[in-house]
Amino acid sequence: MPSFNELFETLKSRQTTSDGSSRTAELLEQGTHAIGKKIVEEAAEVWMAAEHEGKAATAAEIAQLIYHLQVLMIDRGITLEELEKEL
Repeated sequence: MPSFNELFETLKSRQTTSDGSSRTAELLEQGTHAIGKKIVEEAAEVWMAAEHEGKAATAAEIAQLIYHLQVLMIDRGITLEELEKEL
């Protein structure tokens, strides 16, 4: 399993993939609004899984939320160092 930082670096490397195989590149092309909508959707799914679906489903939804948050970081040019300053 990749660490948070390793995942971020992997996603950054996918941002320029133009062969249609990268969901990350697709989301970045769609822009902040589309990425933000996915974050709101995933956050709701985290909550609902935690309320009704159990630990495994909740963990899966959290992973999706983290993915989309990292895509937004890349979209907005937020570095890991800038994030860490806020933690």
